[in-house]
Amino acid sequence: MRVRPGKAIFPITPSHAQGMENDVKSFVLGFTAISMMTATAVTAQSLDWRYTDGTAPEHWAKANASYAACDAGKMQSPIDLNQANAIGDIELSTNYGPAKAKLSLGQHKVQIDAAEGQGMVSGDRQFNLIQVHFHTPSEHAIDGKRYPLVAHFVHATDDGTLGVLGVMFEEGEANPGLQAIIDALPQGNKASFDIDLAEMVPEELQVYRYMGSLTTPPCSENVNWHVVEEVLEASPAQIAVMEQALGMSARSIQPANNRLIVAPAD
Repeated sequence: MRVRPGKAIFPITPSHAQGMENDVKSFVLGFTAISMMTATAVTAQSLDWRYTDGTAPEHWAKANASYAACDAGKMQSPIDLNQANAIGDIELSTNYGPAKAKLSLGQHKVQIDAAEGQGMVSGDRQFNLIQVHFHTPSEHAIDGKRYPLVAHFVHATDDGTLGVLGVMFEEGEANPGLQAIIDALPQGNKASFDIDLAEMVPEELQVYRYMGSLTTPPCSENVNWHVVEEVLEASPAQIAVMEQALGMSARSIQPANNRLIVAPAD
């Protein structure tokens, strides 16, 4: 696994293991104050749907009839990617890099809206980046395993076709791209900051590819999903902050329903 080097938030040595655990706890407790500052704004736009435990079906259509696709759709996301029924190398490239970003916070929401001019090319289709948001834990699974954090890079073509690139994170070294977002959180909703989006994406993009849906209501289908096989690292403190901000924010695994699911070739 290749991971871009990052500067750890806390020094990690065997002799300081207990100290780091205490530091992480303090860091999370400090972030609780940030969450409370945004609570008033979130209340005004509270969601009319709820996550379960990530395993039990959500039945979101019962909350709102306009969410019918969430319960009745046949191309829903997320899925367990070990159900792949084809193997192939998807032609995919990105042009992520330094950008001006704006923070958007809400219930189960940490999102950055990036300046125009970045995106991905899948096959011969250009997808323009709209925003990047996060879920804890990851929504897609690989061989039944969900990772503690995922970033969803949401794109659209000029004609409005959606394409999402998913990048999962596991505990390890700090990720500098994530740190830029975490550093902006105390500034609250609509904070502007600089970020290098390429720091949150592996250099090599071997992906699982299938057609699915949005993973939150209204669960619109015909989304071009690309989930990166390589898992990046984020520090325990970074993951803890994102968990504190997002809570349980992963939808249950959905049936594959005989869709074409392409796994990367070895």
